[in-house]
Amino acid sequence: MRNLIRRFTHRPMSSPHRPVSHHHKPAPPTRPRLPLRPGQIRDRCFPVRRHGLDPVKIRDFLHRVADELTTAQTALVAAQEENVRIKTALREWQSAQSARHHYR
Repeated sequence: MRNLIRRFTHRPMSSPHRPVSHHHKPAPPTRPRLPLRPGQIRDRCFPVRRHGLDPVKIRDFLHRVADELTTAQTALVAAQEENVRIKTALREWQSAQSARHHYR
């Protein structure tokens, strides 16, 4: 209760000419997170709470998400390989076209 009162009494008054400052701490710098792997999703455990969620359904859902992630990652690798193949073919075609035409 004391913190609530302190919060309301130390708040600056808003005026139409001046924005309100809330004196928040800046967010701590975040470290870049590594991409999730399907195994990390499958093996993730959550604490059981009273009146919590059904752990079997959570486990089933995590397995489903992991399977979809596996499918998406496989498709991404295939698309990246296809992209490299197409770029290589395009460069070879451009080189062949440039060799056929002598520009003045």
